[in-house]
Amino acid sequence: MSKFIIEGGTSLRGTIKVSGSKNAALPIIAATLMTDETCKLTNVPRINDVENLLKIMAKLGTIYDFTGNDLTIRTEHVKSFILDTDLVRKLRASILLMGPLLARTGKCKMVHPGGCIIGKRPIGVHFDALRAMGVKITQDEEYYLAEVKKIKLPERIYLDEVSVTATENAIMAASLGQGRVTITPAACEPHVKDLAEFLQSMGAEISGEGTHEIIVTGTTKLNGTNHKIISDEVEAGTFAIAGIATKGKIKLQNAPIKNLEPIIFKLKQMGAEIEIKDQDIIFSYKDGLKATKIQVDTWPRLPSDIQPPFTVLATQVEGTSLIHDWLYDRRFGYIDDISRMGANITLCDPHRILVTGPTKLYPAKLPTIDLRAGAAVLIAAFIAKGTSEIEHAELIDRGYEKLDKRLDEIGARIRRVD
Repeated sequence: MSKFIIEGGTSLRGTIKVSGSKNAALPIIAATLMTDETCKLTNVPRINDVENLLKIMAKLGTIYDFTGNDLTIRTEHVKSFILDTDLVRKLRASILLMGPLLARTGKCKMVHPGGCIIGKRPIGVHFDALRAMGVKITQDEEYYLAEVKKIKLPERIYLDEVSVTATENAIMAASLGQGRVTITPAACEPHVKDLAEFLQSMGAEISGEGTHEIIVTGTTKLNGTNHKIISDEVEAGTFAIAGIATKGKIKLQNAPIKNLEPIIFKLKQMGAEIEIKDQDIIFSYKDGLKATKIQVDTWPRLPSDIQPPFTVLATQVEGTSLIHDWLYDRRFGYIDDISRMGANITLCDPHRILVTGPTKLYPAKLPTIDLRAGAAVLIAAFIAKGTSEIEHAELIDRGYEKLDKRLDEIGARIRRVD
């Protein structure tokens, strides 16, 4: 276990290069299982979730070289269809290996995936989509076993939930199936589109990516390819909010400008100054920031992952902000910790809170209950004058590359203690 020690009360100012997208890298790495040829990926974030996914795949027969942010990966022979239990329990994204393994080998055995505790995250919609392709799924007290002789595509697959990972699993499994399928309502987040474009470069026949209706025509073989992972809009938004919340100024390089549109819109609505120059964006604090409604939704509205940082920002603006996150019933698990620091937050129900500001925040010793909550608590600690301790830094490492070092470069007084 490790923790961050933070001396708060200073403005964050400087330049940060945005890393590759966690949510794009994980399904794309999983998809490399679908070919016996080499794939070369660039702009891959060096984060714990990526490292754990690669460890799981190594036990399946994958060989890889991860140097800097470049990943060369190949699974010439799949030697197992059983996913490592301990690693799967650490990684929600391990479910993304089910579609590729079924497409490649016809089998996958795994325990229920782990990850952040942010509420009910059932995987039944994954199973419904796979069963529609002829997959047989059984379950005992510990394991799921999925089996299929050959994936056969129905005319349509209806997803009962607009699930990002279920959409990704369905696209991957269908790419090596027999027939042609329309998946609806499909998730249309930027990372789903990036996965589809990666698969297309491997030879998959996919259309409609970026919409709620994706059409996949199965093929018999996929090839190796080269691909650059898109930049992470959630990381970019987190750094932008940290700068504004601490009355600073942050310049983001390698920013995914189009994918930041909902975040940029909401920050402008609150009164922040934003300047776009080519692929760089400058976010600046401005006197008179005001409250607004923060509504989380599926793309292209605000992603749930950016809601916790917005909640902390809401403690520093004038007025009362209504924050509504209907996606997860335990996403607000961190608000007791922010309230302990002095925030004025009212929990209306599991999906809505009222945040009244501006309020002075005080330093505290706090846990990290999940990845995005950890980012929010960090921002609160930067605002509070004095020394704060943020425990379980390794949970934050799941989604942010070299976070303490990069924050130190923009004026954060932060250090890691193991």
